[in-house]
Parts: sequence; structure tokens; C-alpha cells
Amino acid sequence: MGLTKSLRRPDPDVKLHSPLPERKTRLEIIPLIDVMFFLLASFMMVSLTMTKQQTIKVNLPVASATQSDFKPDMINLGVNATGDVFFDKAAIMLPELDRKLAERFGKDPATPVYISADVNTRYADLVKVLDAAKRVGFTKVAFNVKPANAAKPAR
Repeated sequence: MGLTKSLRRPDPDVKLHSPLPERKTRLEIIPLIDVMFFLLASFMMVSLTMTKQQTIKVNLPVASATQSDFKPDMINLGVNATGDVFFDKAAIMLPELDRKLAERFGKDPATPVYISADVNTRYADLVKVLDAAKRVGFTKVAFNVKPANAAKPAR
């Protein structure tokens, strides 16, 4: 009889308790948020370094109250000291400039237009380019200049 008693199944009402205290499972989201903010900031910094302005090299005039305002969707016009006009980096004649500006205006009238000119550019040549942009209908037209602290030559 003692043998049959030991082979029986244990009583379902009897529970074994662990000597360790019972803890609830928790999902800590604070470290997860920190990691996500770090990744977001990293991707933003990398994307800012990928922006590249495509204009011709000119010696810009100096202005004391300027800010860098580079955007990937903009129109860059340039006028060198001899009066040659450039659309992005390609040399262009004024009638062709009107056509290209009208084409870009049709796509997005709010596109900003930036005009770069050499310090020695004649005022009349610069006004022709400005007039072409205004005649097409662009309202956001600005001149590229160097900040005053960047104008000092390196020695």
C-alpha cells in the first residue's frame, strides 16, 4: 500500500514556492527613446552635409547681416566680372535664361532665386539678371553675399 501512495500524482492544490521574490516583467522605454533621438539627430546631421550648392566661383561682396540659407530646391544664377550669365553652372544667354526661368516658374512659383555676382560685376549686368527673374514672376529673389567675418583674407 505504501508503494501505490508514492506513485500517485501530486495534489493540484499544492504549490511550490520559489525562495526568490516574484517580479513583474517591465518594458523600459526610456533607453529606447534615447537611442531613437540619437539616431534621428545622426541622420539629420548626415543629411545636412549632403546638401551641395551648385554655382560658379565668384568673389562675393560683403554684407554684415547675412545668414546661410542653402536649400536643395532653388535656382542659382551667377554673373561674373565680364558680364557672362550662368544658370546653375552652365553659361546661358539672356533669352534662354527667360525660357528656363519660365519653365521652372511653371513647376513651382515659390522657388527661391539666388543671384551670385563678382565684386567687380557691372551693376547693369546684375540688373538684367534680376529683371529676368522678376519679369517671369519670381517673388523670392535674393543676392548671395559673404558674411563680414568671412571676408577677411587669410594670411
